Order: sequence, then structure tokens, then C-alpha cells
Amino acid sequence: MLSSAEYEAKIARDKEWAESISQAVKDDPRSFVKYRESRPIYNIKQFIESSVETYGRDHPCFYQKFHKGGEYEMITYGQMLDDVNGLGTALIDAGLKDKRISVIGENCSQWAISYLAVLAGTGIVVPLDKELKIDDIKNLLIQADVSAVIFTKKYEAMFKEIMASGDTKLEMLINMHAEEDVDGVTAWRPLIEKGKKLIEGGDRSFLDAQIDSEAMSVLLFTAGTTGVSKGVMLSQRNLCTDVMVSPTVLQVNDWDVFYSVLPLHHTYECTCGFLVPLYKGAAMAYCEGLKYLAKNLGECHPTMFLGVPVMFEKMYKKIWRNVRKQGKEKLLKRVIKINRITKKIGIDLGNIFFKQIREVFGGKMRLVICGGAAINPEVLDGIRDFGINALQGYGLTECAPMGALSPDTAPKSASCGVAFPTCGIEIINKDEDGIGEIVLSGQNVMLGYYNMPEQTAEVKIDGKFHTGDLGYLDDEGYLYITGRQKNVIITKNGKNVFPEELEYYLANVDLVEESMVFDEAGDSKDDTIIVAAVKLDAEELKERWPDGISKEDQEKELWKEIEKINESVPFFKRIRKVILRDKPFEKNTANKIKRFAEGNKK
Repeated sequence: MLSSAEYEAKIARDKEWAESISQAVKDDPRSFVKYRESRPIYNIKQFIESSVETYGRDHPCFYQKFHKGGEYEMITYGQMLDDVNGLGTALIDAGLKDKRISVIGENCSQWAISYLAVLAGTGIVVPLDKELKIDDIKNLLIQADVSAVIFTKKYEAMFKEIMASGDTKLEMLINMHAEEDVDGVTAWRPLIEKGKKLIEGGDRSFLDAQIDSEAMSVLLFTAGTTGVSKGVMLSQRNLCTDVMVSPTVLQVNDWDVFYSVLPLHHTYECTCGFLVPLYKGAAMAYCEGLKYLAKNLGECHPTMFLGVPVMFEKMYKKIWRNVRKQGKEKLLKRVIKINRITKKIGIDLGNIFFKQIREVFGGKMRLVICGGAAINPEVLDGIRDFGINALQGYGLTECAPMGALSPDTAPKSASCGVAFPTCGIEIINKDEDGIGEIVLSGQNVMLGYYNMPEQTAEVKIDGKFHTGDLGYLDDEGYLYITGRQKNVIITKNGKNVFPEELEYYLANVDLVEESMVFDEAGDSKDDTIIVAAVKLDAEELKERWPDGISKEDQEKELWKEIEKINESVPFFKRIRKVILRDKPFEKNTANKIKRFAEGNKK
């Protein structure tokens, strides 16, 4: 622990660092960096305190349903801060200062407050994936030396079993939904109230806690498609960098409401759908679960929505499917075409003609952001035609996670965006087409992989993160992803085939729900066969063939579409074999297909 004078000197250096980031935003010469007011923040405690000071204690922070079937209730910025201080104080009082504390469960304000309370002066937060099995979670608790877990009620039995095994360092279990302490499990709300009373009695252990913004504060395990999880070590400086620089190429207002549906333990949702809105004075409305997605949109009327391609593609397909059922497809296409012209002279017909479609997104949606994987640009363009701006971003856990984002005033739908101020994108080891490995730089790059110095040294070189992703930059600095280095199929003739490219083309086929492209050896020594395992869209099949269609005819219909794809690509990239799947692909907890699982190739 530093002396008071030493800590004051460190805070002064932290402030100077944050102010340098803010100034760099103002000085960025690029025209699409439109929003240059970047409030200096240097650790999570100062960040949330400054948000409360900036936007007011009564400003809406969270909207949540605390009772099934009930109404959305509001939690203010002031209530959030009071709960963070109360919980942090109680955790320190329980002997958890500087220890590792996990948070796990469904998206909710309790999860968010617990995460902040650990970071803002208690210890190191270890967010856990709620989809993992008990053995995997137990192994991560052991690997990370976790001392306490804060969880939603459905996980209580699992953690009691894990703690009873005696194999972990668990000292404390905290249930976010319990009303009182029972059977060795501490209730979350009474714990907060205890902490508030300690503060009233003069306990300042949490309020005055020293924070090292450059040390590991978050230990987050990735969900690998190869089955290997790495512990990514992030500092508060990593997080603050992303929070300050990302809302400079898109506007976030203090009246915006973010719709929170993606798992909060992922950095995409945690940084972009939680910390960024908190920084800009926006609110977050929590979805009750994927099956309530449409219902909740209509109840909380959000203005911003972060999602993954499958969400937006399904919503977009559903809109057009309903339009076709009503016999209005030609009319809608004509209105869209006219509106594209009238918008250029400042007349938007969307408020008249697209109102019903906008209701699918809750009625007030102004912006959606897609990340996690490539999306068909036509879907983004189509959503934009309905009067909702649609952007694409790119990032990795190792960069907390921001890598690139399309500017809201100058989006290119086929690109995943541009680098943020103070951050960089380079392409190295380019081939003849200018495609090479994407390298990201900036103060958002992780400290390293936990207890994995060799693996860290492989990807973090001179402070830059070598992503393993392949892509290229256009003349304006927009990034385009072509595939993953480790996934590239090298044919026996030495040609490179990016499976993601062919999967992207297949995703544009209405009949296809999901696909995975891989290779197998041909009959001759110089032959490589490109294979596509495909699961068809059951709703599309039913709509086209209400009386049913045989598996053989399904394959014939699919081949018609594949032949169109094959005509547009070089011979060595052509799909030559198809496997029709009846069951879903095996996926990791991030909902990404496990590319090397043998069961996915059958």
C-alpha cells in the first residue's frame, strides 16, 4: 500500500494520462471523429462518481423487471452509486480486500452493481460464463484463485456443491436474489444495507481504497472454438481507454436507452453495452431472456441495441417474410427506393411508411450495432432503409474489446469500421491482394494471458496485439475482415481458401440458417475438396413448401443456390460437397460454431 503522498502522486499521473487521451481525441484529424467531448476518466471509482456528478443522482441508470410479468422499474445513478459503495464496503468488511471475486448470472442491475463494487476498491473481478458446466466453472475458480462468488439464484445449488468439495479457495457465496442469509449463503441486498450502515458509522475502507489503474483488475476467460480457454488480464486503464475513445465515432446521448440482451460477462456487452452508456449518461434496459426479446422491446422502447448477426438477420428475415405474406413486397421495395431519393433532399418518408416495421424494434430505436461475426451488408443497409442506423464493429476480449467501429455519420456496411483515436490498426505480412494479419495497438491492449507467458509473447509484441484475424484496409482506413488465420484452408495446389468467405455467401441464402465450411482430401494427390455442412432454415422451408419437402429435394434446392455462389468465385474456392444437417451445430458458450469439432462435419 502506498503512502498518502505516493498515492496522490500516482493519481496525479493517472489524471495526466486521462487528459492526454481526451486531448488526443480533440486533435484527431479524421473527419468521421465527430464527437470530441471525451471526459477524462482514469479508474472505475472516479469514472462512476463523475458520471453521477455529471448527470445527477436522479438520472435513470437501469430499467429492470424485478417480478416476472411485472413492469419495468427504474434505478437511478444515485442509487447505483450508493449500492456500489455499500456492497464494496461490506465485501471489504468480510475480509475480501484485494481478493478475486466472481460474478455470474443473467443480465441484471445486481450483476452490474456487483461488477462495479469489486472494481471500484475491493479486488479483482472474475466474470464467469453462466452457460458453462459445473466442472468447467469449478476449474476456472481453482485456476483464478477465486475467494467469493456473487450469483443469481439459479446457480446457488451449484456453488454450494463446489464449495462443499473443498477443492477451491471459496470463502463466501452471495446470492443476488436471496432475502436473507440461509445455510451459509449471504443475501446480496442485506449485505449492501450492512455496508451502508458501516459507512454511516465512519467506515471509509472502500470509499478511500487505493486503486492501481495499471494492474490486473479483470480476469476474463475466453470461450475458445478449440476448447482452450485463456484468462485475459485487463487493467482499469484498458477499460477506461475504450470507454473514452469509442463514443467519438458514434453519438451516445444522456437520454438514450441501451437494450441489454447479450451476456454481460462478454467484453462486447460489458464495455459497449454497460460501461459506455454509464459514461455517457445513458440508461440500460435488461431483457428478460431471448424468448422475451420482441416483447421487451415493445415495453422498454430502447433507442440503442447491441447484437450479433444472427439476431439482426432473423429480425430482418422475419420482417420481409411478414411483408411477403401480406402481398406488399413490391410496394415496400418501391417505397424504399423512393425514400432513398427523398432523404437526400431532407424528406424522410419512413415516419409514415415504416412505422409498423420500426415497432418490431420497439418504436424508438435509432441505432443498432452488430459485432461478434460478419454480417451481410444488405441486412445493415436494409435496416437503415427502415430509418434505423445500423453499424458494424470489430473487437476482441484482448482489447477490452474495441478494435474498430463504423462511424455513425459515414458507415460502410461491408466494413467493420475504423480505428478509434489513440488506437491503431495495421495489416502485416500482406499477400498479393493486400490481405494480411490484423494487428491492433493502443492502451486498451491487455496486460497478457494469466499464467501463460509464452502464449502472451506469441500475440503481444512490442505492446501490439496480433489478432490472428486476416483482413485489409481501404484508402480511408476502413477495415475489412476476410477470415481467421488458423482457419485458412490451404489447398494441395497452394491456394488459400477462407471458409468464412464462403460461409458469408451461404448466410445470404434465405434457405440457409447456418453453415460451416471445411476441406477434405480428394481422390488425387493434388485435389482438395471444399465441403459445406449446412443446416436449413425450418421457417423458410415451411413457408416455401407448406406440404413438406423431401431431404433429396431440399438438397437439390440448396445446390441451385450453391451453383450461383460457385459461379462467382474462382474454381479452387468452389463448394463441391454438401452435408445437410438435421441437428444444430455444436457451439461454444459464445454461440460460435466449434470449427474443429468432428461432430460438426457430419
